[in-house]
Amino acid sequence: MVQGLALDKRVVMASGLTIGQLAKMARVNVQTIRYYERRNLLQPSDRKVSGYRVYGDDALRRLRFIKNAQALGFSLREVKDLLNLRVSSVARCGTIQVKAQAKLRQVEAKARDLRALARALQSLIRTCQAGQPTDQCPILQKLDKEAASGR
Repeated sequence: MVQGLALDKRVVMASGLTIGQLAKMARVNVQTIRYYERRNLLQPSDRKVSGYRVYGDDALRRLRFIKNAQALGFSLREVKDLLNLRVSSVARCGTIQVKAQAKLRQVEAKARDLRALARALQSLIRTCQAGQPTDQCPILQKLDKEAASGR
């Protein structure tokens, strides 16, 4: 019985990874892998007779690439472009550099917006007197004013 289990495990490893095994190795949810499949970012290399997806070694590498690119702020659409460039025989590193520079500009703009937001919140917090009733709260009044003006 134990020998049969060991043999089954070797057969599974020789024929690829199941979606659960891939998810565990990449530290993502199985649903994430299915979502990436729907977005054409990742595909199983084969299917077993039972219909289970089977993934090769490249799937784990590709999945890690996707997660690393996302951690740098790239959208899934941008990640798909990067993946396509990664396998292109005519693409050059300069193309990737241009995309990374554009992402950096977006991140810097977002950081400026977040700093402005932080300053606005700090200003509102300074105007607040904690003991006031909520109908006199300057934070709530500002939010009502902003909502009324359509912002």
